[in-house]
Amino acid sequence: MRTQGFQSAPLTPRQHPWVATSKKLIGRNEWEKRLNDVNIRKEDTNRLVMNFLVTEGYVEAAEKFRMESGTDPDIDLATILDRMAVKKAVQSGNVEEAIEKVNDLNPEILDTNPQLSFHLQQQRLIELIRNGKIEEALEFAQEELAPRGEENQAFLEDLEKTVALLAFEDVSKCPVGDLLDVSQRLKTASEINAAILTSQSHEKDPKLPSLLKMLIWAQNQLDEKAFYPRITNLSTASLENPAV
Repeated sequence: MRTQGFQSAPLTPRQHPWVATSKKLIGRNEWEKRLNDVNIRKEDTNRLVMNFLVTEGYVEAAEKFRMESGTDPDIDLATILDRMAVKKAVQSGNVEEAIEKVNDLNPEILDTNPQLSFHLQQQRLIELIRNGKIEEALEFAQEELAPRGEENQAFLEDLEKTVALLAFEDVSKCPVGDLLDVSQRLKTASEINAAILTSQSHEKDPKLPSLLKMLIWAQNQLDEKAFYPRITNLSTASLENPAV
């Protein structure tokens, strides 16, 4: 008797170990030999390290690394101190100070980036609310942020969310209470940090994290075709023997 309208799913090696697999098995010795055959210049590695130190603002480490490795940064290390001062001011809630420092560095940064300018003013409003300066917060929102909201729908929505903080005595019950979290300061600080780097013709993100993402992607692609010693712990980069 033939069953109509039913087709069984194909078996996979994971479901039934006895089903043959076309994956190739690469042992540790062969894999390590392949890795050793890849030629990576010390200069390229040093530049990656310097790029990370400069982008993340580790001035002293960058200076020491320059002396030890002979690797020159692609920007003046003195400018990192100014950038970190701006970032620290935002992280501490001193937004007005941060804006002054940015304008001292390069007034075009805020003049040509209305979104960043709005987010800094929004952070100023958040800090006023955090410090219980309700009347000053309302006045600031009306005079500084409302006009920008009239010209930009996204700004208006962000302003309405921020003002909503005033409607709750217990901010923990406010749906947008996370605006008062430290993470919001860090988000704004990261945005201004990226803008300063861009104005200095420098990448806004370090290259090393992107390379690690590429490594993970490449391993995921290779997993479909072979069993091989893979890196499971990125902090140690140790190889783990394939499980077959």
